[in-house]
Amino acid sequence: FDLIVAAQDWHPHHHGSFAANYPGNKPGDRITLNGLKQILWPVHCVQNRRGAEFASTFDRSRVVRVFQKGIDPRIDSYSTFFDNAHRRATGLGDFLKEKAVTDIYLVGLALDYCVKFSALDARGIGLNVHVVVDACRGIALEPGDLKEALEEMEQSGATILQSSALRSKAL
Repeated sequence: FDLIVAAQDWHPHHHGSFAANYPGNKPGDRITLNGLKQILWPVHCVQNRRGAEFASTFDRSRVVRVFQKGIDPRIDSYSTFFDNAHRRATGLGDFLKEKAVTDIYLVGLALDYCVKFSALDARGIGLNVHVVVDACRGIALEPGDLKEALEEMEQSGATILQSSALRSKAL
């Protein structure tokens, strides 16, 4: 790949999506947060804490820029392009436009949330999207969530592929 960027959840400790911030609630419960339906999650990816770091096996040597998301405690941000209400952009869309990028390949966590909403938003801003499904992991809160996410991305025009298809293209 000619250009590699990364997205990073970067939540303040009091983020509104954390179940721990609502006594009596647990991960998976649903609330309304600033007018939007919100699934409550375990505390994760807290700014400047070990849990927000990339995996030690992730080679960042070719990553040209990291886009942080989920920084506003009042709204979640599954997509690497926008918060969940599309009120705030991360800057990734403009960055890719400046670099004349037309195709993106998505990998990462979580297939049925962050990857899915990133794919849908990327399609919405006119990018060709390729989801490398075996380089993603999902959450699957409910049975069928992963299949439904893949179908929704495919219906939006995203291409779903395996990493082996990339290796064969490189040969």
